[in-house]
Amino acid sequence: MSLQKVELLRKNIQKVFLGNQAAIDKLLVCLLARGHVLIEDVPGVGKTILATALAKSLDCSLSRIQLTPDLLPSDILGVTIWDQQKSEFIFKPGPIFSNIILADEINRTTPRTQSALLEAMNEAQVSVDGHTRKLIQPFMVVATQNPFEFEGTYFLPESQLDRFLMRIHLGYPSAEDEARILDIEPARTTLGDLQPVMTAEELVDLQNSVHKVQVDPALIDYVIQISNATRNNDQLQIGVSPRGSLMLIRAARATALLHKRDYVVPDDIVSNVIPVFAHRVISKTYMHDADGVATARTMQQVLETVPSPV
Repeated sequence: MSLQKVELLRKNIQKVFLGNQAAIDKLLVCLLARGHVLIEDVPGVGKTILATALAKSLDCSLSRIQLTPDLLPSDILGVTIWDQQKSEFIFKPGPIFSNIILADEINRTTPRTQSALLEAMNEAQVSVDGHTRKLIQPFMVVATQNPFEFEGTYFLPESQLDRFLMRIHLGYPSAEDEARILDIEPARTTLGDLQPVMTAEELVDLQNSVHKVQVDPALIDYVIQISNATRNNDQLQIGVSPRGSLMLIRAARATALLHKRDYVVPDDIVSNVIPVFAHRVISKTYMHDADGVATARTMQQVLETVPSPV
């Protein structure tokens, strides 16, 4: 029944997002794997619509944060204020205390504010005024950014990028899909009518099921070989860390579950290597690989050098 709900979730998003359908599956993999996702592309291809459609398809709380240079960490995390009536300090939670966080244009805010998301994304908790506060579950950050715009933007540091399970690109829609977008205008019509098809409890149950998906030791060794190949690659200055390997296994398990299997196959790993690994490595040639083309190309070459288990 739960897996049928996943299919309903996919179809619900497809009512609104008419572009790259593979991106929907990657987004669902991140959701099932309790991971965060960074959606990169040029303006107008549906980044915000895709993220909003996911949030509205779940019976969960949603906070949209429009990140700007003047945004402070307290604007995201919350603030402690003095209540004169109660004669005590009370905590006013910020928008981070929601299930789905849409962080729009994350590279437009300062590193100080970007770092405020680090603890939340990594440990599902935040520290404010010396107190640690747990975030509600499920919790997912869907961030968007335009990688080709440099004026008034701040590069995400490697420590921040590493917190995203995947970095995905949408690309331009096909001529047929673009014709449907022009005819329907989903952002103005169907998006407003979208209804939730999955509860928070059902989502948490599915997320718990991901850890039960079996991974053969040969496939674990395959992931380790790919990771070691990035660490010894002449084109890369920094290879994938053990956390990256762990994230790839988690994404592979979620992919298997999405395809209604309780075991991982090599394709579950191969299909996730670039979206999981490419933003975790640093190219020697391009220190700031804005669109990720150079690192994605290198990762493809790495994949071709490591034999896949049968």
